Amino acid sequence: MSFNNISFILHEPQLSENIGASARAIKNFNFKKLIVVNPKPVFPNDKILATSVGAKDIIKTAKVYKTLEGAVKKVDYVIATTSRFRNKNIKHITLNDLSKIDFNKKVAFLFGPEASGLSNTEISYANYTMQIPTNPVFKSLNLSHSVIIIAQVVASLIKFKALKYSKSKKVSLASKKDIQSMLNLCIKNLEKKNFFKQIEKRPIMLENLRSIFYRMELSEKEIRILSSVFASLAKKG
Repeated sequence: MSFNNISFILHEPQLSENIGASARAIKNFNFKKLIVVNPKPVFPNDKILATSVGAKDIIKTAKVYKTLEGAVKKVDYVIATTSRFRNKNIKHITLNDLSKIDFNKKVAFLFGPEASGLSNTEISYANYTMQIPTNPVFKSLNLSHSVIIIAQVVASLIKFKALKYSKSKKVSLASKKDIQSMLNLCIKNLEKKNFFKQIEKRPIMLENLRSIFYRMELSEKEIRILSSVFASLAKKG
């Protein structure tokens, strides 16, 4: 297991101070990969660098993306943090369940904007949702506090626990990039068949399709099979 496999994604963060403090938080526990998606403040800026204190290197090497789709392309598992229940068919895990995650894979923890958190659309990119246990009548956590809690737990797991997995080493998990390509092919062919007849329902239908494929642990071989199936269905008989 490697600390280099873990990424922390801040989706549309609103405050420079929280971005800087989050960088400091992950460096406290020996993580290096910070990803920022469509930040509200200019990135980087002096306030971000100042609040990162000794973690300026994390800020300078952070990757910035315009969309969440681009940010998760090279990730195997996405774990979305949320403070509220989502009425979606996605597995919800706890901090204790992180001991079951294979950190030999590339894992990203996804955090939403300070004011609103993650939307259902953003949750649809995740394999799991996770809630940090807090006072049930006061669940509000500062962004950087959420980051540091998860960083500490994951660092402990990587450092002190040797986890064994029964999955065959011959099975290669499909990357998020592979899943996106397959999903884009599926959507393209569905559009040709006029599947999305009700335009107003198209966004939620796309969200549900994405959620189905993103939470499944598909192998590279399975992705190739599904891509072939979608391509064949588009051909005229």
